Amino acid sequence: METVIIEQRMNIARTEPKAYQHVKALSDYLKTTSVSRTHQELIKIRASQINHCVYCINMHTREARALGETEQRIYALSAWREAPYYTEEERAILALTEEVTLLSQHGVSDAVYQEAARLFDEPYLAQVIMSIVVINAWNRIAVSTRLRPD
Repeated sequence: METVIIEQRMNIARTEPKAYQHVKALSDYLKTTSVSRTHQELIKIRASQINHCVYCINMHTREARALGETEQRIYALSAWREAPYYTEEERAILALTEEVTLLSQHGVSDAVYQEAARLFDEPYLAQVIMSIVVINAWNRIAVSTRLRPD
């Protein structure tokens, strides 16, 4: 099997450092919130799968494993609805992640939002939504510039 070399288009951190630093600052802030690291990594991996962001999938699956996430849960994430490995809270976060990531398809349904609001207080839910927004921003940066994993 032949490896295909795909060239990176630009280094946006170098080309537009001020904007990049603002996105990074928001990412850094979200690391200090009450959103659990497990929830953060599930959000990052699932959104990155949907957005076909190989750079972020590679990074966040490694980070999840370093936090103790199991291979089984990582591998099953793209089929989480059929997998018995996720908690009620994780399922609500994954459903919200998918709908926010695929916003142009049908928005965020009342059912998905209300389920998340039932399980999480408003600050936690706001932080979850911001976590979804930020990984989608990173995915769009990485995919559009063809950022390659290590």
